[in-house]
Amino acid sequence: MGVRQSALEDLEIMTNSWKGKRVFLTGHTGFKGAWLSVWLDALGAKVTGYALKPPTRPSLFELCRLDKRMKSVIGDVRDGAKLKRALLAAKPEIVIHMAAQPLVRESYKNPAETYETNVMGVVNLFEAVRAAKGVKAVVNVTTDKCYENREHNRAFREDEPMGGYDPYSSSKGCSELVTAAYRNSFFNPKDFKKHGVALASARAGNVIGGGDWAADRLIPDIIRAALRGEKVQIRSPRAIRPWQHVLEPLSGYLLLAEKLYTHGPKYAEAWNFGPDAGDARDVEWIVKRMFGRWPEAPGYDLDKGRHPHEAHYLKLDSAKARRELGWAPRWHIGQAIDKIIAWTRAYAAGGDMLPVCRAQITEYLR
Repeated sequence: MGVRQSALEDLEIMTNSWKGKRVFLTGHTGFKGAWLSVWLDALGAKVTGYALKPPTRPSLFELCRLDKRMKSVIGDVRDGAKLKRALLAAKPEIVIHMAAQPLVRESYKNPAETYETNVMGVVNLFEAVRAAKGVKAVVNVTTDKCYENREHNRAFREDEPMGGYDPYSSSKGCSELVTAAYRNSFFNPKDFKKHGVALASARAGNVIGGGDWAADRLIPDIIRAALRGEKVQIRSPRAIRPWQHVLEPLSGYLLLAEKLYTHGPKYAEAWNFGPDAGDARDVEWIVKRMFGRWPEAPGYDLDKGRHPHEAHYLKLDSAKARRELGWAPRWHIGQAIDKIIAWTRAYAAGGDMLPVCRAQITEYLR
């Protein structure tokens, strides 16, 4: 989004870009998808969502009553025929694909389902786009874990090899390869005048924010334990991740989609949207910071049990997005944690969470 003179200018520019646009968003009932749905609704976009039922209780999608503010189609991306019907009916100009099996530990339990969702799901989406008319921009959201991670002490750049130790990471590497293959074969930038579709992928870091209730994720585990007045069990205290508030990558996805819509093939590539280098912190630092802002919470213990392999070191190099898109993160990790605590306190007090989310988006733009 770049650095502009004021939050009001940002909001006006973005609203003018999205108002009335027909958007097809997969994964809208999930944590990131619900936040993006709130944002797109505030911008005046006409959103059709396609996803499974909300994956958690509570869920941000239900707390914000988003089914009343958008067209919501409950369906599985593995069902190619249903996905195609929904996309064709929506007649979208912009497609953002966020539906996924998003958890590393779940992928060890259900590897086949993970690959079916994260690989064939994106194939099904691209086949639906091929059959549609009027789609101009497609963004496939993957992850920082798509890279072949050799635990080097440096940040990953977009041109580095895809890989993945575990089924989740591997499936997202596969999703990136599928994206590149479809871009080369069916949405080639050289033939843009014929097909009219600009296709890009977006890779974010460890996304955190209010309203995430997923199992086996650090911030939700802390929040659940704190609300119950229990100590949280943490694993891999020295593991380093590129932590970022959910609004950071979402702003990147929106900006990238705008660029694809306006400028077409010039931006039809892979993009990293990660935090500043100083925000790549280890797990224990995050836990201590959270409890430092929540002094009444009981604290934490180290879980000394055996756990499936997860990468120890992850960082993203977002220099390309800064240089070519004008995008840059706005909230450092301390601010992100403060926003999570504020969101959670509002939730615990029985607040109306849609205005709370909208207020945080406005604060982010400011």
